[in-house]
Amino acid sequence: MKKSIRMTLTVLSLLAATSLASGAGAQDAEGIVVYNAQHESLGNAWVEGFTKETGIKVTVRKGSDTQFANQLIQEGDASPADVFLTENSPAMALVDGAGLFAPVDKETLDQVPAEYRPADGRWTGIAARTTVFAYDKTKLTEDKLPKSMLDLADPAWKGRWGASPAGADFQAIVGALLQLKGEEATSAWLKAMKENSAPYKGNSVAMKAVNAGEVEGAIIYHYYWFGDQAKTGENSKNVALHYFKNQDPGAFVSVSGGGVLKSSKHQKEAQALLKWITGKSGQSVLKDGDSFEYAIAGDANPKLVPLKDLDAPKVEASTLDSKKVVELMTAAGLL
Repeated sequence: MKKSIRMTLTVLSLLAATSLASGAGAQDAEGIVVYNAQHESLGNAWVEGFTKETGIKVTVRKGSDTQFANQLIQEGDASPADVFLTENSPAMALVDGAGLFAPVDKETLDQVPAEYRPADGRWTGIAARTTVFAYDKTKLTEDKLPKSMLDLADPAWKGRWGASPAGADFQAIVGALLQLKGEEATSAWLKAMKENSAPYKGNSVAMKAVNAGEVEGAIIYHYYWFGDQAKTGENSKNVALHYFKNQDPGAFVSVSGGGVLKSSKHQKEAQALLKWITGKSGQSVLKDGDSFEYAIAGDANPKLVPLKDLDAPKVEASTLDSKKVVELMTAAGLL
């Protein structure tokens, strides 16, 4: 081989090696990608705190529980996502069922009480919210409130309450009802709901409807009321919260989840994010911030009813059946 050809090949090899190294460095500099279905402000607070403490860059993509769960299943091993964060657990169960999550590091799992994470250890709870009946306190007194969420199926409640049936929040509540009471009872309750309730697009809209006197009450999650009260209170001034307790389906506590994708090329960094969120720093964002969601691995915001006092039913978050819920709600004419 001529000397000039050898020199050219050597230069090309060096350029290729430099290019590969540069590419790897660029990839590392990009950090991790998070599919965030949690509330944008909370997700951003977590990510900003994590990056500030660790220096690991995070790119956040915003979407809904259902949207991202289906997208991850379609993307499979080709997904650009490293971490998936949700508002409710059915989306986590869907992705886990497709075999797309890596096991969560033991140190992270050890930070979270067993009741807020699945037994298989492939995702973990990161926050929680409780179901409540938001009611018009100018029209209803405590003795007139439903004793159980199931009481709202009574014809006496026709036209008097609302909910957001198309949202992942409400569908998680129905998932808990299905697990606790079975398909027949759930189907009957949903059919009565179709007759009795007014549909709204979102928990906050349903609460506003109660506040405006459109309906006397609505099934929502607690933090919409607390968030509005912490601002102007204009959308909740006439509203109070009723906690069903007594292990009623209406006392269901929904777990927000976080998981690392098995296909992630940044396992160490992705696992570090989950560890941070479930650790002291991440849970303090919940305790001290204005999301008003429950910290599950630390002290909750002092303005909230303590988790232990909610007397919530025992629900296995990893087996909430979102597909069956959609099927039953569609059959009832709610979707």
